[in-house]
Amino acid sequence: MIASVHGTVLAVRLDAAVLEVGGVGLLVQATPATLAGLRVGQPGRLFTSLVVREDSLTLFGFAEDDERDVFETLQTVSGVGPRLALAMLAVHTPDGLRRAVATEDLAALVRVPGIGRKGAQRIVLELGERLGAPSPAPGAAGVPLPADHRVQVVEALVGLGWPLRAAEDAVTSVLDGTPDPVGADEVPGVLRAALRSLGSARA
Repeated sequence: MIASVHGTVLAVRLDAAVLEVGGVGLLVQATPATLAGLRVGQPGRLFTSLVVREDSLTLFGFAEDDERDVFETLQTVSGVGPRLALAMLAVHTPDGLRRAVATEDLAALVRVPGIGRKGAQRIVLELGERLGAPSPAPGAAGVPLPADHRVQVVEALVGLGWPLRAAEDAVTSVLDGTPDPVGADEVPGVLRAALRSLGSARA
């Protein structure tokens, strides 16, 4: 089991990054939010889970060990493989998934591409309390409100090769000028929307 990797970031793609570890470039699949924290040419560390198949060895990387643990727990549900588990973490934070399961919030789960209502019901039924209890909601009992992560989205776009001004304009356009902060669990969606906006502008 490869529990983590640490090395120079050689490349960052939309769905994966390449880290050089001991002279070997390792391709690591990850969520947009995790990839947004990596910079080409800079050291990077990811907590990892190795998925072994007859014809492949695939490494999945996460910014936090809690994300990796949730990723592995999600795959204990029938019909949930590593790709779908990664998609769930691209849409929701670990605590977001815990809240969705604990409150049986099927609407939140079906926001994940590939999960229908029956699949969401199965996830809630089979996971039960195995994900653990979610953290207190932001703003409750002195818990601070979430920070604005829109800068993280802009940095991710710049890391993917877009000019800073174009990245900032795309994010502003996607958010329709709203001053509301972008939560960590919203980063993947905003990033995808900004990429679509930039792609349309380039076409």
